[in-house]
Amino acid sequence: MEIRVGAVAPAAWQGDGLVLAVPAFEGELPADLARLDREVLGGALQEMATEGEFQGKADTQIGGRVGAGPIRKVAVLGLGPVDKITPDTLRKAAASALRWADRQKCQTLALAFPGEDPVPLVEGVALAAHRDRRFKTESPDKPSEKLTVTTVELLGLPATAQAAIAPTQALVESVILARELVAAPPNYVTPQTLADTATELAKAHPEVLSVEILEQEQCQALGMGAFLGVAQASELPPKFIHLTYRHGEPQHKLAVVGKGLTFDSGGLNLKVGAGSSIELMKIDMAGAAATLATARAIAHRQPTNLEVHFIVAACENMISGRALHPGDILVASNGKHIEIDNTDAEGRLTLADALVFADRLGVEAIVDLATLTGACIVALGDSIAGLWATDEDLVQRLQTASQHTGEKMWRMPLEEPYFQQMKSVVADFKNAGSRSGGSITAALFLKQFLDKTPAWAHIDLAGPVWTDKENGYHNAGATGYPVRTLTAWLESYAT
Repeated sequence: MEIRVGAVAPAAWQGDGLVLAVPAFEGELPADLARLDREVLGGALQEMATEGEFQGKADTQIGGRVGAGPIRKVAVLGLGPVDKITPDTLRKAAASALRWADRQKCQTLALAFPGEDPVPLVEGVALAAHRDRRFKTESPDKPSEKLTVTTVELLGLPATAQAAIAPTQALVESVILARELVAAPPNYVTPQTLADTATELAKAHPEVLSVEILEQEQCQALGMGAFLGVAQASELPPKFIHLTYRHGEPQHKLAVVGKGLTFDSGGLNLKVGAGSSIELMKIDMAGAAATLATARAIAHRQPTNLEVHFIVAACENMISGRALHPGDILVASNGKHIEIDNTDAEGRLTLADALVFADRLGVEAIVDLATLTGACIVALGDSIAGLWATDEDLVQRLQTASQHTGEKMWRMPLEEPYFQQMKSVVADFKNAGSRSGGSITAALFLKQFLDKTPAWAHIDLAGPVWTDKENGYHNAGATGYPVRTLTAWLESYAT
């Protein structure tokens, strides 16, 4: 699908489908829309607005065929009160416009939206356009799910806006990489697949990316007992992935660490019963997917004077005669002894050694990403991630990026006394506490594996990485959260 800035006004555009977006209004159509209606559409819009009592309220629309003129079909989307319109409002409206045009079988689509920023519009249509057809076969008995829209023109924007389209599309393509890694089944995406993805990224961008893949023996030499303890039951060997971005003379040195469980059975504490969601545990590497996809986005967009380390400890949590037992004690690479209270609290064990590795690189900030706890979904629902952090500047940068991208996160407390739940009689601490405050104790566990790094943030993204139904600019399935936020966060350090 081609996206470009259109050179004509809406009244002069010719094609299959025109979608206009308007803030809320009272009474007659806004002046510009009324003029277009009179001069080009023969009053069809006013008639539809009157019949549908359309006044531009959020998430409302009118539209349909307007005759055999230069424009075949028109829709008008309501954006709600003008003072509440955000980039995400426009992003979602652009996605709605694309879906409307697809239902109407339009090949060419034009968007006439307020403002001069093409980025939310490009993101909205491109994310909504993504169709994951890898595991479906075409059938003559079923209608095709392929997108009918081939061209999108953005009207009313300055010609200079065209320059923002290519980097925005590169960012969306990175989001789609994350989506497709998360959505693929665990027999397709294995630890080796994630390692291969990192290697391919480095080969595609050798001028800014380099990669190191540590095999099991190398991880043993580094004392990564927590990571390897989780991996030991699987027939698939673990892979420790270290992808590095360097461009210019680094003024800032940062790290992103993603949880990489390509499948989580729960181990001997097997996920069983209704609500265990074992069938969905392919998504337990969503943190790793976002980490690698952000590396791709950064490599394409190339912010200057940065060094960023992208780290993934990839493995499966399985059951076999070699499986980790409840009650076992593992020794992490910083020497901490961990009593295994629950083998299904495995992600934090893999992250423990990954965080120690990142901490020893001398970075100024680490952000880790993990589908870590169901407790975070209970607290914040399916569309908001939890954020824990030790540094106010880091929090501000992440929250600013989040507000810009519409990928929501909410700061949660690092309540140190809660760590008492994880006291162990025989080891330094356990890997799990009680059900009370489970997402907080998980964050406090991770904090034990940081020593030198002045700023750290943990994002528990268990909720927003997957949606069961169409949601805004996300189709059902993996969302690619939070690749756009991480990219914006990293670019905030560029000089």
